[in-house]
Parts: sequence; structure tokens; C-alpha cells
Amino acid sequence: MTPEFRKAKEQDATQIWSILEKAIARRKADGSEQWQNGYPNPEIVESDINKGYGYILADGETMIGYCAVMINDEPAYADIKGQWLTDGDFVVYHRVAIAEAYLGKGMAQEMMRQIENYALTHHISSIRVDTNFDNKGMLHLFDKLGYTYCGEVILAGAPRKAYEKVLPKK
Repeated sequence: MTPEFRKAKEQDATQIWSILEKAIARRKADGSEQWQNGYPNPEIVESDINKGYGYILADGETMIGYCAVMINDEPAYADIKGQWLTDGDFVVYHRVAIAEAYLGKGMAQEMMRQIENYALTHHISSIRVDTNFDNKGMLHLFDKLGYTYCGEVILAGAPRKAYEKVLPKK
């Protein structure tokens, strides 16, 4: 199976929110503080879709996962305690969530590979991302996929671990 990575549509919003709700519950069950303060929420999903930031990973009509992908659009990254690996354009992604039925099947890695392809098709070789200090799953993925820890950024008033991956130019 090679999943499709595509822009989310308005009619996807309910299913996206369902995936995010379950991910929020998993974060809580894992003892993580991430996503435990009313964010993300259905309004964020709607905004992502309206701005063209929302992307889904799908197997036909079945939604596998969701994320928001932007170019040069994370103001908090300008004030890093540390240093980014590159200057210039970057792709940033947030709100990565995989549907329960697809957990443990490498779909978060697949989504991140798709985001890398997205960056390269936009002639961008830098991907920046952040996560909570206690999100063990994402921290493991960043390590596994060759991301470099660059320092801390503050998002929503809380420190977050910031990472960058520099892609080989094709």
C-alpha cells in the first residue's frame, strides 16, 4: 500500500477531528502534557483546511492520518534558544496524528516522508518541527528519521524541543 498525501477538504474535518481526539486521549494516557489544554480543537482543523495547511494521508477513502504543513510560517521559530542548522526557507508541520487502526504500522514515518517530498517539490531543503519534552513517540521518530536537535522554542507559553532536518537536494 502506498498511501496518498493530499490537501484536506472541508468534508474531511469531522474525520480529522475524530483522529485528533483519540490522539489527544493517547497523549493523556501516556502521561504527556501535550495537547491537554484545549488545543488542537475543531476550530484549528477548520482554520487549517481553510488556509490550505491541512493534509491527510489516505488509503483510498480511508483516512490514515492528519497534519498541518506550512512554509516559513512559525513565528516562534525566529526566537530559538539554540541555533537552526540553516537560514532561509523551511517547511514546518504541526498536529501530526495517526488513526488508531494504523498505529504501529509506520504511518507516522510515511507521513514524514511525504512532508519531505512536499518540501522538495517546493524547492525547500529544510524541515523544522517542535514537540513537547514528554512526547516520547515523536522524539523517537525525529531521532530515527535523522532530525537534529537545535534548541528550545516557546509555543503557547511553554518550552518545546525544536528540531531540523536538512534534506539532500535532488
